Amino acid sequence: MQRLSLSSRLALLFAACTAVVSLFAGVLFSRASEAHFIELDQQLLDGKLIGLRRALHDIQSRDSEVKLADELSRQADLSLRITGSDGQRWYDSSANLPDRLPQKPGLSTINNDGADYRVLNAPLFTDKPGSPQLTLLLDITHHQHFLQRMQHLIWLTVGLSALATALLGAWAARSGLRPLRRMSAVASGVSAQSLNARLPEENMPPELAEMAHHFNAMLGRLDDSFQRLSAFSADIAHELRTPLSNLLTHTQVTLTRPRPIEDYREALHSNLEELQWMAQLVNDMLYLAKADHGLLMPSREPLELAEEVDVLLEFFAPLAEDARVTLSREGFGRMEGDRSMLRRALSNLLDNALRFTSADGEILIRIVDQPKGLRLTVENSGDGISEELLPRLFDRFYRADPARHEGSSEHAGLGLAITRSIIRAHGGQIRCESDQGWTRFVIELPKGS
Repeated sequence: MQRLSLSSRLALLFAACTAVVSLFAGVLFSRASEAHFIELDQQLLDGKLIGLRRALHDIQSRDSEVKLADELSRQADLSLRITGSDGQRWYDSSANLPDRLPQKPGLSTINNDGADYRVLNAPLFTDKPGSPQLTLLLDITHHQHFLQRMQHLIWLTVGLSALATALLGAWAARSGLRPLRRMSAVASGVSAQSLNARLPEENMPPELAEMAHHFNAMLGRLDDSFQRLSAFSADIAHELRTPLSNLLTHTQVTLTRPRPIEDYREALHSNLEELQWMAQLVNDMLYLAKADHGLLMPSREPLELAEEVDVLLEFFAPLAEDARVTLSREGFGRMEGDRSMLRRALSNLLDNALRFTSADGEILIRIVDQPKGLRLTVENSGDGISEELLPRLFDRFYRADPARHEGSSEHAGLGLAITRSIIRAHGGQIRCESDQGWTRFVIELPKGS
């Protein structure tokens, strides 16, 4: 059965069910027919018994013999035996009657020399003890032949219906499973170049529509992941190409002729800056890779968010003073989380806010303690971000500034992606809003485990 196709299995199951139902119905019909014939025979023999008792009312008279012969002549397949109370045989209407007949009162069935008989035993006089016994024999061979033919017909019908159901079931199953074959065809054609293939959900049966929906959703996720991976690989190559080219060019120029030791020292310092930036880029990429695979496991320790924010504001105060930007905090809140990871996330947001806040602007960190968690916002004044750019801010290597500097050693566009990974690792969510001259990053965090 393991090697049979689903269509073949369904066809065999249909055939088996049809055979069982047909056989059950045939057996019931056969039993009902047999019971009907027994009932008819019982009524016939009971009627004949009344006539025979009337004809044999005076068993000693010659007139009774005439009435008996007349009564028996009306039913050609009816025979009679009369026996005395002592068991002696008095009369047989036919010479071919069996020697031994059932003696128990009532109706019974016997077979003799290939002939079937319905036998009824009853006393001649119901009100006299020691009355002679009447044994009526009705030849029912034709009834039995009919029942046998009917049983053969039932078996033939069962076989033919099972065969017909198997063939029709195979056709129906093959037609009904056509959407599955389309699914298989689509799945076999899926590759890195054809992830945009989809199943037509509107033509699917209700039982397969949900599967088709999930199948299309899976293809969509694969397509999205593949596109992101391709874009990520392209961005990595894009980001690393310029610093590597700079390193190669600078080193080659430095080695074209002998130079003073200070020139070599300056070249090495310049190369070191590029290498440090590249090392930081690789570390950030590994960090994001760990987050994507669920390997970013933050520790849990009690934190006062106000204190952590104040430490960061003190660290960024000199940069803010140079940029003539005001830093401030509002609110308090406690939670459990990883101190270093949360500081890194907030540092990325503060660094991003400082870069896009105009002179004499303001950066405000607001902490709101809510019943189900904490809400933390990092807001900065300045030019807003257009609505269509907001969903892409957390993409890797994405820069909102259209004038993108290739291989910039200051910002690679991974800060917000890392921040989102850290917030998600803590079970929270982050989003960006921008309106009325303010841009705010909104963080929703649970208070603890």
